[in-house]
Amino acid sequence: MDKKKYYISTAIAYTSGKPHIGNTYEIVLADAIARYKRQKGYDVYFQTGTDEHGEKIELKAKDKGITPKEFVDDVAKEIKRIWDVMNTSYDKFVRTTDPNHERIVQKIFDKMYDKGDIYKGEYKGLYCTPCESFWTESQLVDGKCPDCGRDVQEKKEEAYFFKLSKYQDKLVEYIESHPEFIRPESRKNEMLNNFIKPGLQDLCVSRTSFDWGIPVDIDPKHVVYVWLDALTNYITNIGYDPDGSTDEFNKWWPADLHLIGKDIIRFHTIYWPCFLWSLDLELPKQVFGHPWLLTNNDKIGKSRGNAIYADDLVDLFGVDAVRYYVLHEIPFANDGNLTYELLIERTNTDLANTLGNLVNRTISMANKYFDGVVVNKNVNEDVDTELINMVNELDKKLEKKMDKLEIGLALDEIFDVLRRSNKYIDETTPWQLAKQEDKQDRLQTVLYNLLESIRVCANQLNPFLTKTSKEILKQLNTSDNSLEFKDNNTYSNMKPEVLFARIDKDAKLKEIENL
Repeated sequence: MDKKKYYISTAIAYTSGKPHIGNTYEIVLADAIARYKRQKGYDVYFQTGTDEHGEKIELKAKDKGITPKEFVDDVAKEIKRIWDVMNTSYDKFVRTTDPNHERIVQKIFDKMYDKGDIYKGEYKGLYCTPCESFWTESQLVDGKCPDCGRDVQEKKEEAYFFKLSKYQDKLVEYIESHPEFIRPESRKNEMLNNFIKPGLQDLCVSRTSFDWGIPVDIDPKHVVYVWLDALTNYITNIGYDPDGSTDEFNKWWPADLHLIGKDIIRFHTIYWPCFLWSLDLELPKQVFGHPWLLTNNDKIGKSRGNAIYADDLVDLFGVDAVRYYVLHEIPFANDGNLTYELLIERTNTDLANTLGNLVNRTISMANKYFDGVVVNKNVNEDVDTELINMVNELDKKLEKKMDKLEIGLALDEIFDVLRRSNKYIDETTPWQLAKQEDKQDRLQTVLYNLLESIRVCANQLNPFLTKTSKEILKQLNTSDNSLEFKDNNTYSNMKPEVLFARIDKDAKLKEIENL
């Protein structure tokens, strides 16, 4: 039987500098979804990468006295390194300076021009260089860029335009008749009411005031402007070609999920659908505009001087503690908050205590009471049934949450079972049973139930805490990756090790301060 395909992408990271934890959250979120889908038997293609053209990069390279290509090579390498530090399982890391991407973008521009969707005109507007965006007077906030709050400059230049206005009615109709296309709901309403229905302006898709971009084939003094170059990465890298696409493209497109930050949802739900229609292509099935990760309830940014970097956090806390925090603490539709204090607290309560302590205690008891060999003696009581049912219902509950992209709540489902397992130890009191000759089979049943509960939870944790999941299975000395409770496993040669050490809060905060 052919596996069902699943194509997930992140936005491509802009190569203006090192990504902070807020940028990194997206790749971890996408990774958890991709790994989960693979675990459920899907044929997954997970794409990420870097967006490397534009005036901002040309200026930064000039400041450093190097070529734009040298500049983006360095930054792209650093971004890829951080994605790898976070243990992400992307299938392809794309770059918009890749010659094949550049060649196809030129052909896409030509096709849209030949169709009459692109025309030449003059652009006059207020331009924000860091955001690479033109704004109208009414869109400014206190006379500054509405996205980043910096100053804008008036610019005038010859440019090519894409007829966004041509697709306005079609776009409204599509979004209203496909409620799943933009998630969460609040973003959909914002796009329709604030951006599309008030009227779409045609979009500037070329520039002449800088050189660092893909030359327009029919008019080489122009370079293709950022969004037509960047957004098309989702199709150019899977074999799209206006002259005839590959089998690979036909297999993967349309994408099942574009996962992007809420600040760029406008480009992905207005420009991108219209570009695709211009090319006579289907739209992606869903665009999810995830919330931001704030620090001390403030937006993270290098310019704000509060940037926290993922690799620094991994050095301080370990990769899975950081993955757990960002996946668990950022709600589905609202911004999440990161502080060192909260990260320490979560690591201590959920990871060291609820998870780590449970695994350690259970294996230690198995070793102490049965020399590490545990089989199911089936001496069951009502309290066992409750735990076993909870373990067996976990998969369905997880699926419900993951289908809605409620990743934090999915993790809660797993930790509910772990908490229930800890409570089960208190209810069954293995240390008391151990003292009674005639309760040895009951004791072995209790430990078996705990080991099975831990094994299933370890497998379910795999998409989120990959390293920890493998480590638990290693300690249990099992390779059984099934997701339901089995009553005929045998456990032996188990070695307990500390999964997450408890953190001394004051000492850790002092260490951070000294850094």
